Amino acid sequence: MTPNLISVIVPCYNQAQYLPATLDSVFAQTYLNWECIIVNDGSTDNTEVIAKQYCEIDNRFKYLSKDNGGLSSARNAGINNSLGEFILPLDSDDLIAPQYIEKALEYFHNSPTTKLVYCKAQLFGIDNGEWRLPDYKYTDLLFENMIFCSAIYKRADYENTGGYNENILQGLEDWDFWLSLIDESDIIYCLPETCFYYRIRHESMLRSLTNENGMVLRRKIYFNHNEKYQGFIPELIWENPQIKSQQKYILTLETQIKKIQLSKAYRFGKFILKPFSILKNKTIIQD
Repeated sequence: MTPNLISVIVPCYNQAQYLPATLDSVFAQTYLNWECIIVNDGSTDNTEVIAKQYCEIDNRFKYLSKDNGGLSSARNAGINNSLGEFILPLDSDDLIAPQYIEKALEYFHNSPTTKLVYCKAQLFGIDNGEWRLPDYKYTDLLFENMIFCSAIYKRADYENTGGYNENILQGLEDWDFWLSLIDESDIIYCLPETCFYYRIRHESMLRSLTNENGMVLRRKIYFNHNEKYQGFIPELIWENPQIKSQQKYILTLETQIKKIQLSKAYRFGKFILKPFSILKNKTIIQD
């Protein structure tokens, strides 16, 4: 039986200095039936030169150039120009361990109804150490993200989501996408091995969120997935006919969220206003 093809999607915007290490980590995979779509998202550095060098070395690397449209746009373009049955997004400054794809697809083979597979993660760069992400739980995912961008999922499931939301440009794209992809009954599995390495750098797409910016992004996510928050937030917010505009909807939602935050009946509502607290209270987000 022919092994499943997996498409590794690598968006790159002016990160040519990190791109070779990322592509080398794909080239080193013990699972051989992969393609890697390198998406040049309007870079002004030598991203194109490096990408084409890898395409000449191995025809499993493929190059796609587009006008700058942001991370979600680049991922969607890469996926739409790929052929794999499975999808692995990989940012152009991160790394994957040689056995990551093999172990993930082995789990999918043994458990075909699984929706998504990811793994333990490590930080490297200006900060090093284990990335202590919370364990996955669906009700927690509604209020904070614990799955990094480079999880592996099926193309068929991607096609049921509408893709990454291209209207979210300042962060939390992954969280928004997971809420589109994952339902409460889905099987989500985290490999016990460390197979993903997340680069921390001063000028990276890893940014600290202010409370104000974080709340703006969260408002967008709540509005995008309001049906998933029913049952956790009173129906007044979702069904009141007097709330006719998105602006009034958002303002009313924000007021109600603050009330929920103080309610013992909604203890986990405290996550709503809380930016990701990872590694000794550092507030970081993933693009």
